[in-house]
Amino acid sequence: MESQGPAHPGVGEIAGRLDRLPVSRWHWKLTLLVGAAAFFDLYEVFMGGVLGGVLGEQWDLARNVKATLIAAPFVGMIIGAIFLGMASDRVGRRRMFMVNLGIYSLLSLAAAFSPDVGVLITIRFLCGVFMGAELILIDTYLSEFMPRVARGRMIAVAYVIGFCGSPVVALLGGFFVARSHFLWEGWRWLLVIGGLGAMVVFVLRRAMPESARWLVEHGRADEADKVVAAVEETVRAQRGPLPAVEIPPQRPVRRVALADMFRPPYRNRTIMLWLFQLLQTVGQYGFSSLVPVVLLAKGYDIVDSLGYTAMTFIGAPVGAAIAVPLVERFERKYLIIGSGLVTAIAGLFFGTATSPVLIVAMGLIITMANNVLSGAYHIYQTELYPTQVRSTAIGIAYSLSRLSAAILPFAGLALLASFGPIGVFVGSAALLVLMCVVVGTLGPRSNGRSLEAVAGAGEQTRQGEPGAVGVADQQGAAARAELGE
Repeated sequence: MESQGPAHPGVGEIAGRLDRLPVSRWHWKLTLLVGAAAFFDLYEVFMGGVLGGVLGEQWDLARNVKATLIAAPFVGMIIGAIFLGMASDRVGRRRMFMVNLGIYSLLSLAAAFSPDVGVLITIRFLCGVFMGAELILIDTYLSEFMPRVARGRMIAVAYVIGFCGSPVVALLGGFFVARSHFLWEGWRWLLVIGGLGAMVVFVLRRAMPESARWLVEHGRADEADKVVAAVEETVRAQRGPLPAVEIPPQRPVRRVALADMFRPPYRNRTIMLWLFQLLQTVGQYGFSSLVPVVLLAKGYDIVDSLGYTAMTFIGAPVGAAIAVPLVERFERKYLIIGSGLVTAIAGLFFGTATSPVLIVAMGLIITMANNVLSGAYHIYQTELYPTQVRSTAIGIAYSLSRLSAAILPFAGLALLASFGPIGVFVGSAALLVLMCVVVGTLGPRSNGRSLEAVAGAGEQTRQGEPGAVGVADQQGAAARAELGE
């Protein structure tokens, strides 16, 4: 007999009911829908390098202007990641999903009509603001709905879809570069395609439910119960009778403030995540945004450089697909470290390569390793904090990645001018090695544990009382022992 729970379920019951569900078509549908939105976020990110390469020649842009064009969305993402991430903790995941994607789609269409580089930079900055919290919301939303034994795998699948955006934008860039189609410059169609595609996903998203974990944490237990009951009914119809609910001991909900992220037991996690986000961008976004420009510096023309870029970017969805089985098989922190080291080594070979075959081969390895790392850390960061501040905490950390990504075009182009491609990749390799040391030293383990167990590991109030966001189970005790906090 399935447990239906009390009339007013608590945090533990809602978590238990969601975590015991077998993966069903409902879970896959939600993952695919959310992953489609990730596609346009990453399409936007990777478009910066393509626009910088294309318009740098077409509009004869100075180095600083080209760097500003590439960096503009990342600067906007700093603001969006912080403030729209906070908004999702206050007003709900679903509402911010709709706001972000709806406004972004309109702005992307507006950017296609930019009369000059100044207007284009301004609108691209605003696009970044409303895309800034998108990946944070994807990570948070899916982690709060997916069963704990499949959480990593399902989030990784969403990013397989998302990272298809990188080869698509490179292929479209190569196709449209320096050409006019339907009486319009080709690069403008890149923006139109992004805006219209995002609008389609916006319409499809309207049926998505609000996060039940978020609802119950905000005192809306009846609504949370209705959401979970509807999911249970759907999954039961698709998979048959459901397992019994294991409800952990209930604890009174206490308010978790953002300031708690800077006190034990979360302080080490916050330090680790901030440093990680500052450093990881040199592999992920440093390569993707600068590779067309680096190839131009190696002597290839714009058409060839975008063709090689498209071939290397095929590694993005491939790497994300490789991550799907790995994120549950290997401890996520160690997967981050291993893929970061592979990226650093392959980057050194890419910087010195002159053969097109070696350039493409090393580029493929870099993008595949980058996206294994990305699949692992997008899951990992959602597991570190309680539901009440999950989006805010990882949004602030994630904004630091956008800050470093905004700085990278200026620093990278300066290094490229002074030391050539090898200087860019030697510097990148050193920062990636430092990133691996930070994660290995300060990062907790998380695989196979419930969100409440990992986020609540060692959770005590300053008076030594148990907190309420998590549940006191054996996994939480193990995590406390491991953290030593």
